[in-house]
Amino acid sequence: MITIIDYGLGNIRAFVNVYNRLNIKTKIAHTFEDLQDVSKIILPGVGAYDQAMTLLNASGMRDKLEMLVIEQKVPVIGICVGMQILSKSSEEGSLPGLGWIDGVVKKFDPNTIPYKTRLPHMGWNTISPRNENLLLKGFSDVTRFYFLHSYYFECKEINDVIATSEYGNKFISAVNHENIYGIQFHPEKSHFNGVNLLHNFANLK
Repeated sequence: MITIIDYGLGNIRAFVNVYNRLNIKTKIAHTFEDLQDVSKIILPGVGAYDQAMTLLNASGMRDKLEMLVIEQKVPVIGICVGMQILSKSSEEGSLPGLGWIDGVVKKFDPNTIPYKTRLPHMGWNTISPRNENLLLKGFSDVTRFYFLHSYYFECKEINDVIATSEYGNKFISAVNHENIYGIQFHPEKSHFNGVNLLHNFANLK
């Protein structure tokens, strides 16, 4: 059962709709009691880092999530801000993150972008997979996803990076450490490619 964490942020219904079309069962977890019979976890997020951590901590689900992810090794994918809070900290806020992947979140510097633009980084962009990771099976350097963010994840361990993208400079757009995955882009807004990625996640062992 793929469980989508509803802690007050994210396009929850969009994920349910994708998996309904794929005939894959999902449920939405609002409370600690909902975290039963969990085989995969989706941690979505739209908004600010501290807001996400405040809402997740207040949901009553964090301790059970940590047990499922860290102790039982249930596969989890963080999406957009859901990816960023996998880190230890962020330049966007002052609260500590989950720390499930060793890294920090930094803000894009518009002065390093060699063309006229502004933040956030918004719209379609390609990803460059770095290795043969099953989450990104079937994707190449021309695969496009929808992005909306002003901050990016910087891993401490290069082996945790599974894809990069370009926005003036190269930045990390997907990470993986053991059973923990994170993607900066929005698969639920990325049409065919997003559906394929969510299908890949459902098939992870």
